[in-house]
Amino acid sequence: MPADRILVVDDEEPIREIVVSMLRSARYECQQAASGVEALALLNSGEEFELMLSDLMMPEMDGSTLLERIKERYPDLPVVMVTAVHDISVALQAIRDGAYDYLLKPFEREQLLATVRRALENRRLKMENRAYQTNLEALVANRTDQLRKAMSNLERSYDTTLEVLGDALDMKDAETEGHSKRVTAFTIAIARAMGLPADQIRVIARGAFLHDLGKMAIPDAILRKPGKLNQEEIAIMREHCYRGYQLLKRVTFLGEACEIVYSHQEHYDGSGYPRGLKGSEIPLGARIFSIADTLDAITSDRPYRAAQTFTAARREIYRCTSSQFDPEVVDHYRQMPDSIFEDLKKEIDSQSHRFTFSAVAKS
Repeated sequence: MPADRILVVDDEEPIREIVVSMLRSARYECQQAASGVEALALLNSGEEFELMLSDLMMPEMDGSTLLERIKERYPDLPVVMVTAVHDISVALQAIRDGAYDYLLKPFEREQLLATVRRALENRRLKMENRAYQTNLEALVANRTDQLRKAMSNLERSYDTTLEVLGDALDMKDAETEGHSKRVTAFTIAIARAMGLPADQIRVIARGAFLHDLGKMAIPDAILRKPGKLNQEEIAIMREHCYRGYQLLKRVTFLGEACEIVYSHQEHYDGSGYPRGLKGSEIPLGARIFSIADTLDAITSDRPYRAAQTFTAARREIYRCTSSQFDPEVVDHYRQMPDSIFEDLKKEIDSQSHRFTFSAVAKS
């Protein structure tokens, strides 16, 4: 292990020689400077030292000025001030200015060596602590990156599961095949037009995609009945909001999305179901979905009527603003051309066999 290098700065050569002799006897490597200017020149030339001993009273550049320059340019270099002024205030001021310690002349060899050892040990501990902090930060960054990737992989796995659930629902209710995919795409488009952050849009998209999941618990006789439902059947059908919520609320990452599932049939004026929520009581995602759902319902074929145009759907949405739909969301929808929704519908209907949740989320 190489010896620690110490720079001894004093304008009196005999004193420098004595100090250097004491330090070399303890196997330290030393170099001398006759002034503060010479000491700075040595450091600026690239010479490296583990410690500097500097006299306080020197011509041209005193020890205080040298200390100030050292702390600015070489903050890791500890400095021990040496002074013949037996005034404790002078020594304390040097420490306040950044000196590690001070020695009063004349001093004994053991006093000098003890001070030097403490200063070097203090420097060593600081450097080790800094290295530890750097390594710790790198480790934390690496682990954070690993966690982020793991969460991303887990999220993709979850979304694949959602796609399977959506496909299962389509198989159960063939009449509305593709509805979940189209309404999710429409919901995402409106949410983006509103400037919502990507994380929030992903939550809303999941809620939109799974909005009818509760229909899997509805008897086929009711779900596929060709004619009108009676009051009892309507009541059972309306349970699908709560049934879907109950299915999803146990899945941690769907905690916010399941609230959209629970609320997707609520109306802005409180006339919807199942809880009669009103205004901002309805989750924003459900208020956005409500418009997307109406768009798809009106522009899709049904056994009792043919698909209508997006222009017709727009008129209906405007008509029901403030009753069924949130006026603020409608204002954003109003600025979106019908071509956005027409293109999304064509793309999804033509590629439904290759549909993935992530593709819709990025559309």
